[in-house]
Amino acid sequence: MTTLKKIILPILLATIWISISEFARNEFFVKSYWTRHYVKLGLVFPAEPINGAIWGLWSFLFAIVIFIIARKFTLLETTLLSWFAGFVLMWVVLGNMGVLPKGILYIAIPLSLLEAFIASFIIKKFSGTPTPTSTL
Repeated sequence: MTTLKKIILPILLATIWISISEFARNEFFVKSYWTRHYVKLGLVFPAEPINGAIWGLWSFLFAIVIFIIARKFTLLETTLLSWFAGFVLMWVVLGNMGVLPKGILYIAIPLSLLEAFIASFIIKKFSGTPTPTSTL
């Protein structure tokens, strides 16, 4: 029961939050940026159900990363480290591939920081991990 309550539940709750946040941000705030950018590249923006399923998997893996980081770091450190690992590295790769519409970053940066913070908070709150003193 402890494993379910202290590990699985926080990861699942964070996964749900991340999935909702990703969907809302990408569907309501930046979809037009993505689709216009892909048209300029002569591509079709991938919006099939399999793409949504892969983003669901990404949300789950991101929640696991946050859970692991949260065991050793404070809430703020967990937020920043997980945001860097989950978003900044992804944006570097997408930028390198030429498929990142840079205009989305004005919206994506603050919303992704909020997403990482709330997911980190959920994990900290529900996993019962003690809050260490700053380690960075």
